[in-house]
Amino acid sequence: MKNWVRTMALLLGITAMMMTPALAADYEFDAPDGGMYAPPTSVDQVIVVGGGVTESSNIDRSKNTAIIAPPFGSPESYQPGAGTVLIPQASTATGNTGGSDTVYLPPASYVDGTPTEDTSLSSTKFTLPDGLYYTDGSIGRLKIPVLGLSVKVYENESLENLAKGAGHFKSTSCWDGNVGLAGHNRGVANHFGKIHTLENGDKITYTTKLGTRTYEVFFVGQIEETDFSRLGRTSENMITLITCVRNVPEMRWCVQAREIT
Repeated sequence: MKNWVRTMALLLGITAMMMTPALAADYEFDAPDGGMYAPPTSVDQVIVVGGGVTESSNIDRSKNTAIIAPPFGSPESYQPGAGTVLIPQASTATGNTGGSDTVYLPPASYVDGTPTEDTSLSSTKFTLPDGLYYTDGSIGRLKIPVLGLSVKVYENESLENLAKGAGHFKSTSCWDGNVGLAGHNRGVANHFGKIHTLENGDKITYTTKLGTRTYEVFFVGQIEETDFSRLGRTSENMITLITCVRNVPEMRWCVQAREIT
């Protein structure tokens, strides 16, 4: 009898153990704080505003100024700036030309009623002579009487120059033909903030050491930021003003005026 009781107790104990659900083991892992990712390989462009820097602002790092490098080990490979211009029609680079003064300008594609393109380089007033600079570093003064605007013009459209006044597009003529100028339209230096309110017939004057010219507005409108056609060279004297469109980064305001003869 005792053996039977012991056997039954043992069977009941085994049965109870089999009916108890198994418990899974608990595991803990420490995840890395920053994630297991490699650092980014891209580098954001740093734009520097103000003087006292080793690198000027608004540097063109795009393929507009790219060149095809000369063969490795050749004598030209040791010369700065040597090589073949990749996109000559959109660059002011001359490549390995021995210091040539050739200037490559953006192509002009005008609609009806605008000046025709002139690719002649016969006039030395298309390029900027050293004697055109004033003692303060400016190259001229722009006036728009109807807007009460009188602002100095500086060579190239860097952020530093636009903070002081208007900037001259280096790819455009400095006097004869089409003179291209850029300016801010907001902030403290919003010199071109109202040029979109100009109307056909309004007067613009531009003064340099080469003289003073008066222009009459014939076009006011918006163009795409990638449209450089209105900065192309022209056979008649004219001036082109470019500024941003507020809150529309892909568009620009453009004002063009012809010289009054």
